[in-house]
Amino acid sequence: MHVRTFTTSVEEQHHKIVIIGGGTGGLAVASKLGQASETGVIIDPAKYHFYQPGWTLVGGGIHTDKKETRKKMENLIPQGFKLVDKRVTQIKPDQNYVVLEEDGKEKVIKYDYLVVAAGAQINWDSVEGLADAVGKGAVATNYSYDHVDKTWEFVNNVTGGNAIFTQPSTPVKCAGAPQKIMYLAEEQFRKKDIRNNVNVKFFSGMGAIFSSPHYAKELTEICKQREIEVNLQHNLVAIRPDVRQAVFKSADGKEHVEKYDFIHVTPPMGPPNFIKNSALADSTMGWVEVNKETCQHVRYPNVFAVGDCSSAPKSRTAAAISQEAPVVAGNLLELMKGRQLTNKYTGYSSCPLITGRGKLILAEFDYSLKPKETFGFFADQSKEHWWAYFLKTTIMPPLYWYGLIRGYWNDLVSSKGVPVVYAPQAPHTK
Repeated sequence: MHVRTFTTSVEEQHHKIVIIGGGTGGLAVASKLGQASETGVIIDPAKYHFYQPGWTLVGGGIHTDKKETRKKMENLIPQGFKLVDKRVTQIKPDQNYVVLEEDGKEKVIKYDYLVVAAGAQINWDSVEGLADAVGKGAVATNYSYDHVDKTWEFVNNVTGGNAIFTQPSTPVKCAGAPQKIMYLAEEQFRKKDIRNNVNVKFFSGMGAIFSSPHYAKELTEICKQREIEVNLQHNLVAIRPDVRQAVFKSADGKEHVEKYDFIHVTPPMGPPNFIKNSALADSTMGWVEVNKETCQHVRYPNVFAVGDCSSAPKSRTAAAISQEAPVVAGNLLELMKGRQLTNKYTGYSSCPLITGRGKLILAEFDYSLKPKETFGFFADQSKEHWWAYFLKTTIMPPLYWYGLIRGYWNDLVSSKGVPVVYAPQAPHTK
């Protein structure tokens, strides 16, 4: 498929389909719609599209070049769609238009159908002192392209003391990522023969180490075996980099201060402000309020949401989008033809939990949080497997670039999620 790429002026004020966001969900839906000869625009100010699952591999010292996790946005826009490289500031669903920011002025793009794929917003300022401290000293995060390459450097600077890993109580992109770096770092401390000098501690605002009990049981056992201290219902509320202190607040409101020699922070996340402040928002956190099966907005039938910004109670992963995007595209096409929406999203998600080099627990589950395992017919995916690690580190990146975001996931992967073809074409260029 030849990909056409454009940058259009916001003076083109009306389009049949408007997609907010050129991330995984936005590109996957646009690609599917483009294959059906539909046209529209993708609005996103970002110069690059990032393969964010790859940041764990960079921060964990598995892949060394973070530039491999990005491609120019303009080269990924599918046939039939144009790129509007501006920032959305408002959504007006009652009037069917979005407001853009352009040189300090407001511009309007009207739509017949809207797909919101704006992702989750990282709220650095929700933790006092974090915005200024991250990427410096011993404060790391794998949730930022700018700072991800510092993580492994800081891990290797550790000689003793407290190595702390955090997870907030808010929904986050890939809920397993806060633990992945912990297991890789702990393994590195053992390889360097300093493990006896390092206290590895996990502080999570959640009530369990993992949402699906099937996998939580094994992760709890791994932490026990590796002498990792687990503290649940503890949210990071402040970083004091001058004295290397992390301040946590427990469920009962009490504050607890921990000295750190290294800390990996997973920052709180939430819906982008222009969604939270719009009529599309739900009454809890402000996500786009959709029917969790059809992905259609509950009040505005010509609006759909895909990916992290959706209110659907799923785990926010690229794997979820692999099943969600075809539902959104299929239902939007049915809506255009006046048909009943028949495509249903089950809440399927997958979280490849790296527990060390060559070891991975491949968690797969749906809305029920019960296992929905692709390879369960020959392996217990709640256990560590080398082949699952190979799938995550070697197979999934090209499947993402050449399958998922280009609308070919169903061609490359069977109905059970098993890769059946790997013969990617050369990347499309401008």
